[in-house]
Amino acid sequence: MENSTYDIDKYRRDFPILSRQLFGKPMVYLDNTATTQTPRRVVDAITEMYFTHKANVHRGVHTLSLEATELMEEARRLTASYINASSTEEIIFTRGTTEAINLVASSYGSLLKEGDEVILSVMEHHSNIVPWQLLRDRIGIKLKVIPMTSTWELDMEEYRRMLNPRVKMVAVTHVSNVLGTVNPVGEIISLAHNHGAAVLIDGAQAIAHLPIDVRALDADFYAFSAHKMYGPCGVGILYGKKHLLESMPPYQGGGEMIHKVNFAHTEYAALPYKFEAGTPDFVDIAAFREALGYIRSIGIENIAEHEERLLRYTTERMKLLPRVRIYGEAPVKSAVISFLVEGAHHYDTGMLLDKQAVAVRTGHHCAQPLMESLGITGTVRASFGLYNTFEECDRFIAALTRILTML
Repeated sequence: MENSTYDIDKYRRDFPILSRQLFGKPMVYLDNTATTQTPRRVVDAITEMYFTHKANVHRGVHTLSLEATELMEEARRLTASYINASSTEEIIFTRGTTEAINLVASSYGSLLKEGDEVILSVMEHHSNIVPWQLLRDRIGIKLKVIPMTSTWELDMEEYRRMLNPRVKMVAVTHVSNVLGTVNPVGEIISLAHNHGAAVLIDGAQAIAHLPIDVRALDADFYAFSAHKMYGPCGVGILYGKKHLLESMPPYQGGGEMIHKVNFAHTEYAALPYKFEAGTPDFVDIAAFREALGYIRSIGIENIAEHEERLLRYTTERMKLLPRVRIYGEAPVKSAVISFLVEGAHHYDTGMLLDKQAVAVRTGHHCAQPLMESLGITGTVRASFGLYNTFEECDRFIAALTRILTML
């Protein structure tokens, strides 16, 4: 089952939390879609910043400030390289994917007018629904939603029918955080561009599992979070094409994002600082360098292959269990399994798994419209990361089997 060249034992040693015991048993962490664990080298980088380089960035001429600035800007350069952006000017640091999407909805959205249309999908996270609803309520745009087929995929024929000259933005998730479906974002972008619409891709669930090339995709905007790719919390990234970012008004006002201010007029800073008002989380941004380096040291293709093996192995075993229904079996799928046990509430299943030291996510996963379309209120979700093992999959199946005898 395991790829002999994939050194799982070595990788697990990089994450001290994985050695924890819960209720007298080794912990099995299967909540990676919500947040991934953090390797020691990232935490060491945070400590190093606080103990050696902490000073506010961009504004100082003293050594500490210059060092902190360089480390933060190195993170920007590495991020641009990681997703193949054209330049560092296209990399905006935010607090997370949610703020990145809100930035686009607020700033690019201000260029829209009443009657313009924005296309979303039924698979969207609330963070890619609510900002567009706020824009709708503010200026009167119209929202349209791509439905899903019986094979757990977006209905591309219906999407084609939705496109028209009034559509100004298409905002869709790359990978569903509930179903694991990998959406054909390249095709979605190409079709939108044929009708003159811009495209924002929510890449939060794709960035740690798939190789991402924003230029090959021709994405206008691509948003993701560091904490979902083994990095620090509180750091998000918005990629945007330079000419679009230049055309957009600032999202927030304050220090950093200005060139010159007087009470009559303000001149804004050049990209990317125009969208980075105030003191950034330069400590965690600098530490994000190490998360990018860590993923690259293993290879995103190797991680994807490992997770695919875990997904296939666990799915096949779950299908042998009675009264277990899996939600999401698209032909192209990421390492997520959402399921329900017949007759049991998802919270109860999750708590019983927790008592057996298996950590999973329960609830609507910030995707209530999708749950409504499925006729359910929530699911149990197991999701895999680069450090999960086949032994942990077996423990998860054994714990679930025990629950079936209890319920």
